[in-house]
Amino acid sequence: MPIEILMPALSPTMEEGKLAAWMVKEGDEVKSGMVLAEIETDKATMEVEAIDDGRVGKILIAAGTEGVKVNTPIAVLLEDGEDATALSAATTQTANATPTPATSTSAPAVSSPAPAPNPAATPAPVSPATAAPQQGMPQANTAARLLISPLARRLAVERGLELTALTGSGPHGRIVKRDVEKAIANGSAKHQSAPEQSVARGVLTVPTTPLVEAMSDDKVMALYEEENYEIVPHDGMRRIIAQRLTQSKQTIPHFYLTIECVLDELLRARTRMNAAAPKEGSRAYKLSVNDFVIKALALGLQSVPAANASWTESGMLRHRHSDVGVAVAVEGGLFTPIIRHAEYKSLGEISNEMKELADRARKRRLAPHEYQGGTTSISNLGMFGIKSFDAVINPPHATILAVGAGEKRPIVDGDEVRVATVMSCTLSCDHRVVDGALGAQLLNAFKAYIEDPVQMLV
Repeated sequence: MPIEILMPALSPTMEEGKLAAWMVKEGDEVKSGMVLAEIETDKATMEVEAIDDGRVGKILIAAGTEGVKVNTPIAVLLEDGEDATALSAATTQTANATPTPATSTSAPAVSSPAPAPNPAATPAPVSPATAAPQQGMPQANTAARLLISPLARRLAVERGLELTALTGSGPHGRIVKRDVEKAIANGSAKHQSAPEQSVARGVLTVPTTPLVEAMSDDKVMALYEEENYEIVPHDGMRRIIAQRLTQSKQTIPHFYLTIECVLDELLRARTRMNAAAPKEGSRAYKLSVNDFVIKALALGLQSVPAANASWTESGMLRHRHSDVGVAVAVEGGLFTPIIRHAEYKSLGEISNEMKELADRARKRRLAPHEYQGGTTSISNLGMFGIKSFDAVINPPHATILAVGAGEKRPIVDGDEVRVATVMSCTLSCDHRVVDGALGAQLLNAFKAYIEDPVQMLV
């Protein structure tokens, strides 16, 4: 019988994804292990492989479709000897059971979900005499579903035009400024009554919006002339970043601790180690300051194990290992690939693993398990000349270390003033997990390793 190919769950938390591309077309013969499609999650692009031999009978979800739910049938594979008759039965059954996935559009459209039918609350028939006045009443939900630019809506309301009578010439039939001006010039649009104008202006909006809610898209865009901006749809990565960091700032009580580390010994040690390092082969490496930072934070968490924890409502998760995530900037956002068990790895191993993870992150080729989880994070903006900053904690972590640039500064050494290379580091802490004294202990342990890097080699 035909085999359904389902939208895979590429991570334990994945609920939906984008079907980025098909590597096969209908009628192609496929073998087990052959790549069928590419799926985009919030951050990664993964390949879907065939687990059976057969022929692609029908592609059910087009390439480029967003919001495809996990376990939704995306294609049908015909086994040897099956024909279009078997395919017809399979696709009919799938069509009856599969919801239509969401697809992206060039402009957002607002719609209200229809309430579930309630047989016990079925309204009584309305007489024509009663229904007549209702036909002229404005329908707020109908107006809300109109694709209309904020500027066009404002002009139409100012002139008292009925929005539903306008015809759009923009993308996907969107009503734009020129459509309103055309309707005004030729008198083709109907004028609204006073109640209708009130609804269009938002006076009779249902439901009401809480005062603490962010400004709606229409209100934001109404502040700017339509000709002076373009709408760039959010991709999956940007949406996830927005959701997670909004959740972080709304639910995690942040506080910040800053410490300054003298890098002179570290820089001398790095120079000697890089000079002695193999230049070719599997053991070759070239250390960066960031590699020392990763190792120092990993060892610091082992020295202060109470800070190596995550908050849950059921209890505190005390982690046995230091799994350190490192923020890597990519086009459109960032990844945080994780160095697992960093406390056990040499500086050379950390350096090579970090370079390989960062390279695949920039190509969006990381598997979910390579950037999900972890026990803490590092965000290093020193290479951009940033002296110091406060980073936002990435849940479920309880800490994140913001690393600034190493720069020459005068410091007091005993009774003398000398010039040293100093790096500012700020630890963001989740106060539910890490109190002030505990955070200070972690930072002091980190500073001890940074300023005496020989300890990292033991």
